[in-house]
Amino acid sequence: MTNNYTYDVIIIGGSYSGLSAAMSLGRALRQVLVIDSGLTCNRQTPHSHNFITQDGEKPAVISAKAKLQVELYKTIHFYNGLAVKAIKNENGFEVSTESGKHFNSRKMLFATGVKDLLPEIKGFADCWGISVLHCPYCHGYEVKNEKTAIIANGEIGFDFAKLISNWTKDLRLCTNGKSTLTLEQTEILKNHGVQIFDDEIASFEHKEGYIQNIIFKNQEKVTVKAIYTRPPFEQHCPLPIDLGCESNEQGLLKVDTMQKTNVPGVYASGDCTTPMRSVAIAVSTGSFAGAVINKEIIDEDF
Repeated sequence: MTNNYTYDVIIIGGSYSGLSAAMSLGRALRQVLVIDSGLTCNRQTPHSHNFITQDGEKPAVISAKAKLQVELYKTIHFYNGLAVKAIKNENGFEVSTESGKHFNSRKMLFATGVKDLLPEIKGFADCWGISVLHCPYCHGYEVKNEKTAIIANGEIGFDFAKLISNWTKDLRLCTNGKSTLTLEQTEILKNHGVQIFDDEIASFEHKEGYIQNIIFKNQEKVTVKAIYTRPPFEQHCPLPIDLGCESNEQGLLKVDTMQKTNVPGVYASGDCTTPMRSVAIAVSTGSFAGAVINKEIIDEDF
């Protein structure tokens, strides 16, 4: 590879959404470069669910199979590395990588996902994506009717408890500190059999990522098989913001119904744009973004 390539589209992020966009563009005969550093957010998750034809498959197997299929399109190229800078110029965009490579394109798509900011609870990171879960639609069926905890507080905790009660009635809400639930919310939860624990959490006892007990700082121990929580997150890649792309109050990139950001020529898809984090939605938005980008190029050239 030389230092200067010109592509129709550069896609930053080569997981489910980025690969889906690449396939759409490859089938439209576009010259595409996918730049990927290999750090998917679900790399520790043992199984992916709620994605038809792939239900229960390992996430790494899905992405590996997807890449093999995408690589069959000769106009799609891959660069393994980290994109560290992106600028807009008179011809489109220039992307620089950590190793000093520079690539140029007419359009850009960010399918870069988000980075979860995990709490400093001993054992949390080991269990994340295995038995500490973020989405009941992705994983709730596998732990239905089990002893389950939710780590959340206030309005979020109340709504999360209502949601998870669909999958199990053996439920406890851990506020990890003084409860900010209203008296009415507390009463409603207790009437539905939800136990409330308001002491701070010290650690998780687990076996190879499968939670066994929550240990509180007051030494109380609660046995559970699954935990749901939604830790804060940040954009995995700072480049969209550096380019001037706007984000919403949740920290997600703002896109319109065509997956367009506010910066002309820059698109985004997948987890970096939506709180509905699933493989199926990432694939859907990526595939759609690829088709929209191709149509925009056609309209500009015709």
